[in-house]
Amino acid sequence: MATEVILNLPDDVYNQATRLAQLMNQDVSRVLAETIENALSPLGPSAVDLIPVEELSDSEILAGAELRMDEALGKRLGKLLDRQEAGNLSESERGELTALMQVYHECLIRKAQSLREAVRRGLRETLET
Repeated sequence: MATEVILNLPDDVYNQATRLAQLMNQDVSRVLAETIENALSPLGPSAVDLIPVEELSDSEILAGAELRMDEALGKRLGKLLDRQEAGNLSESERGELTALMQVYHECLIRKAQSLREAVRRGLRETLET
């Protein structure tokens, strides 16, 4: 199934996509669709594929409340962020950084959802600030 979407792209982005499509001997719309798909699902299952937290067992909820990004991925993310700050990030590293940032954000969202559900179920106390 596919949904038609109309986008306004900056000229330079469209020109890059057109050049890439020519090199790959593909339609520019196909190249753009694949690029967006790859950007939104960089390193495995996305949050869309996860079971809703409300359907998880208590032990799964508590594990989700302690969720952390894989240590090796976290270290790589830190290195890429340092390179970006120093202005030394290559194009391939820029794509990797984007993918790792998405993984990091999905992890934080899942952790927050799990914490909220743990509190709702009485498995964890609310945090007082």
